[in-house]
Amino acid sequence: MNYTNLLKIALVAIAANKMRSFLTALGIIIGIASVITMLAIGQGTKQSIQANISEMGSNMIMISPGADMRGGVRQDASSMETLKLSDYEAIKDECSYVKAVSPLVNRSGQWIYGNNNTPSTLYGINQDYLEIRQISVNNGEMFTDADIKSSAKVCILGQTVADNLFPDDSDPIGKVVRFNSIPFRVIGVLKKKGYNSMGMDQDDLVLAPYTTVMKRILAQTYLGSIQCSAITEGVTDKAIDQITQILRRNHKLKDATENSEADEDDFNIRSQEELSSMMNSTTNMLTVLLGCVAGISLIVGGIGIMNIMYVSVTERTREIGLRMSVGARGIDILNQFLIEAILLSLTGGVIGVLLGLGASYAINLFARWPVSVELWTIIMSFGVCTFTGVFFGWYPAKKAAQLDPIEAIRYE
Repeated sequence: MNYTNLLKIALVAIAANKMRSFLTALGIIIGIASVITMLAIGQGTKQSIQANISEMGSNMIMISPGADMRGGVRQDASSMETLKLSDYEAIKDECSYVKAVSPLVNRSGQWIYGNNNTPSTLYGINQDYLEIRQISVNNGEMFTDADIKSSAKVCILGQTVADNLFPDDSDPIGKVVRFNSIPFRVIGVLKKKGYNSMGMDQDDLVLAPYTTVMKRILAQTYLGSIQCSAITEGVTDKAIDQITQILRRNHKLKDATENSEADEDDFNIRSQEELSSMMNSTTNMLTVLLGCVAGISLIVGGIGIMNIMYVSVTERTREIGLRMSVGARGIDILNQFLIEAILLSLTGGVIGVLLGLGASYAINLFARWPVSVELWTIIMSFGVCTFTGVFFGWYPAKKAAQLDPIEAIRYE
């Protein structure tokens, strides 16, 4: 018996029990749709995080104070005063793998203009910070070196702060706003960046010269952190090594000798590449978890196919006996029921893929979640469908092929 005839027989058998065939395939439909939707959410989240990290600067390097031991008690890193302006100057002058470097100090507080006010964070930086973080001034201008040297009370507003302080859409340039009780003249407004994938508003900030924040707001001589940008992403590790050597020399930290161990770094260096790798690892694990949870329904659908094939074999025992009595071999009977199981699973797979694509689109449209349907997920879905049909349809088909023709004809 050729496969064309076997395919026709399988189609006739499925068409004869339309509702039962649909309910059998329903488990596969739900399973495939769930797998595609869950993987689309996982991949979309991963791509969204990668895009946000790239927007912040894929070659960005962040230097922060390290925790220290005092009297046997480890101190909070945020309270350390290990980063100085001399460290920033040394990195700027000596590090050949760094193209931009900026000191960073910050303070949160209330911004006020007239009857309007809003809480936000003031960041003390220099001009390189815009290049490092890949942000730009949309309206107005950036402060100058002269403003930094004179600790001028000028600032650049993020779009969210500007909208909250000037809800009538008036031009904030040249206006004087207050940070708590300290006046600042607005000289620019940053280009809008929106929310990142972690739900943080990237426009809720105000920039000012770092000398102004250090002297007039914080009254301190040390830095909260230093941010750098490597020449290219490929030399980030070399830049980190250079920065480490410079800071260890500036902080007079001893290297390891035969008689003593090296002093621990009193600073921490993190790169955006490291953050990207960590986030990718987390999202990959989440995607696998979502896929596994959705895959459980595929197993349930496969068991449903096995059950129905068992019922089909029992109902059609006389038919099997008649076919075998007129010359059908056991392998022909096996292929007949196996093709029927594969057809059920593939049909469910096609409907499941369409349903999964529709669900992914709906989630993106209504819930605003980032989704990304990859081609490999669809190919994998069809592969899983075929495997499910073969795996769960094999045993009932084999049982049908092993029936004794005489006993099968006598079956009532």
